[in-house]
Amino acid sequence: MKTKKMDILSITGVLVGVGAILLGIVLDGGDISSLVNAPALIIVFGGTFGATLLQFPPAIFVRSMKMFSWILIPKEVDLSAQIDKVIYWSHLARKEGLLGLENALPNEKDPFIKKGLQLLVDGNNPDAIREILDLDMYSKENRGLQAAGLYEAMGGYAPTIGILGAVMGLIHVMQNLTNPELLGQGIATAFVATIYGVGSANLIFLPVANKLKTHVLALTQAKEMLVEGIIAIADGENPRNIKLKLGGYLHDA
Repeated sequence: MKTKKMDILSITGVLVGVGAILLGIVLDGGDISSLVNAPALIIVFGGTFGATLLQFPPAIFVRSMKMFSWILIPKEVDLSAQIDKVIYWSHLARKEGLLGLENALPNEKDPFIKKGLQLLVDGNNPDAIREILDLDMYSKENRGLQAAGLYEAMGGYAPTIGILGAVMGLIHVMQNLTNPELLGQGIATAFVATIYGVGSANLIFLPVANKLKTHVLALTQAKEMLVEGIIAIADGENPRNIKLKLGGYLHDA
């Protein structure tokens, strides 16, 4: 697995989305400073964060926080390099037998790859290898999707809590109808809370969730390719045929 360069599209997306809204306010003659409201900020983001903590167990919460870095610096697998590895293993297995793959184990740092090679070295049948590796692969995918789901949940809570903030602001307005000096603050909190909730959900939380899901599924697909390669080696397939088969996983430019 390698670490790619910074994802410029993620940064550009945030800048374009937020910038377009702010520019629209300015062009309409509004004041950007009117969007700064501490009570609304506390209500929306504090409430969203609290509801999220209630929904998810600590393990998923910690994993999702770690995965957030994938938005800026995504983790990907060099599929071409992985195919080359599989072809090398297949040639090695043909030349020295499956036990010859034991020499390749120390060079691999990925636990998934090491497990697959070890299963080959131990002489397991293809069905047993597939069952073990599929269980490992899909359990990791499930944990990754659960972590991405945390941001999706935040995208669901934020607008609703924004509405809650709006109602609270209107209650404040109703309680101070006889005091015009306090009406403005209550009205500002009401509308800004709604903007915070809807804006954060659609510009941050939901896009982050979907992008993380995309990365998780891409990593799973890379593991699927490895499983197919390892099974092909266990079946004694020709290295040339293995390369043609795994070539279907390469993305078109």
